[in-house]
Amino acid sequence: MVFVGSDQLTVPTAVKIVIAGGFGTGKTTMVASVSEIAPLRTEELLTEAGVHVDDLVGIEGKDMTTVALDFGRITINTKVVLYLFGTPGQNRFWFMWDELATGAIGAVVLVDTRRLDSSFPSIDFFEHRDIPFIVAVNCFDGAQSYTVDEVRHALDLDEQIPVMLCDARNRESSKAVLVGLIQHSMNRLAAV
Repeated sequence: MVFVGSDQLTVPTAVKIVIAGGFGTGKTTMVASVSEIAPLRTEELLTEAGVHVDDLVGIEGKDMTTVALDFGRITINTKVVLYLFGTPGQNRFWFMWDELATGAIGAVVLVDTRRLDSSFPSIDFFEHRDIPFIVAVNCFDGAQSYTVDEVRHALDLDEQIPVMLCDARNRESSKAVLVGLIQHSMNRLAAV
């Protein structure tokens, strides 16, 4: 993407953000809700072959899954463009996470409180690689509500890790999460 100005060409700075989390937490939905372009999706139908591999407890109505990545873009201004990379959530696709996280300024770990145990591998991934991340609790319809402090305690998160409540279907809610991540990443960078 090149912007043509008054006698000059401007190539914006690319800022990479990863949207991660367990299987069925709403990563594809978040990327789609906030992207200014039609997002690139690599979704496939769940089939009988995955019955013994994919844990659908709590998300029985899910019929599609990301098999590589989701990709979206947000142009902030002529100088900054955000590129969003959604990770696949199933264990068998985790080998891709290192590639997707390379060069990212940070990550959103999307959490579903109905399946909280699926959040730990994502949190561990970013902690072990020292990549700044925040936790965004996707507040699904019909799911029990928890406070930020209850989620922080259940996930055993350090006080410096921001935890936010969100609705991944809602553009403004997803934007607020991304702003929270960028602020957290900038604060971490300033502290170095």
